[in-house]
Amino acid sequence: MRLTLVLALLAQALYCVNAGAADTLARIKSSGEIRLGYFTTSAPFSAAGPNKSPEGYSVDLCQRVAAGIQRQLGLKQLKTTWVELAPGDRIEAVRAGRVDIECGTTTWSFARQQSVDFSLMTFIDGASMLATADAGIKRISDAGGKRIAVISDTTTEKALVAALAKDKVQAQIVRVATREEGFKLLVDASVDAFASDRFLLMNGLATLNSKKPLRLMDEDFSVEPYALVLPRDDAGFRLAVNRSLAEVFRSGEISRVYDRWLGHFGKPSLLLSALFYLQQVPE
Repeated sequence: MRLTLVLALLAQALYCVNAGAADTLARIKSSGEIRLGYFTTSAPFSAAGPNKSPEGYSVDLCQRVAAGIQRQLGLKQLKTTWVELAPGDRIEAVRAGRVDIECGTTTWSFARQQSVDFSLMTFIDGASMLATADAGIKRISDAGGKRIAVISDTTTEKALVAALAKDKVQAQIVRVATREEGFKLLVDASVDAFASDRFLLMNGLATLNSKKPLRLMDEDFSVEPYALVLPRDDAGFRLAVNRSLAEVFRSGEISRVYDRWLGHFGKPSLLLSALFYLQQVPE
């Protein structure tokens, strides 16, 4: 009797596990559609181009992933539907199934992995600050008494708070909802600095029309490994995405993607070059 009860409970548990597991590939094959999320203001990684269509480094990678999934599923056609996201809803959009992949500038963290999954790493950056030149912020220790904008509920916000505390620096943190809002406060001189990922700040430095001259801080205060955000509990879909990404790295296509969107910043750093090499997972 006890054995029968144990087997029944085990069968029920296995059923619940299987019922709860997503099957994104099956839905994509059935519908002939893949839904990709992107940001409009995270150039040069994920943004709306001149014709309002998504473009950027992460968008380019997602397009190649979609093409790889189409080949793996043997589909003659695969419709790509782009869904505009904001930093505050990107994780929930994947978790709730609004998009199959988020193609932005999301840092892979263990806290986020409690809700979603991640692909192979696609990029590595560090958080820094873009400041008005007269603020004199060359490193974290120079930020005392300064007003620093940062997007709330991000890994950058957590890293900034930790870095200031570590160096015992008292600064006023101004939390904003979007990168666009942070840049606006900076160019209007309403804050002394805006903290974000270095490459995004470098792009801002090259494109913003600021009332005051701007300067990028010399140091980074965090490590930000980017990855595509995927649904949890869907090993088959994660495998298909990673298989497509690994082919981009192995074939050398990643160099063309980098040159197209980031080449004007210079050659990849040694750390980024190492990441490109390490993501060449064999078939």
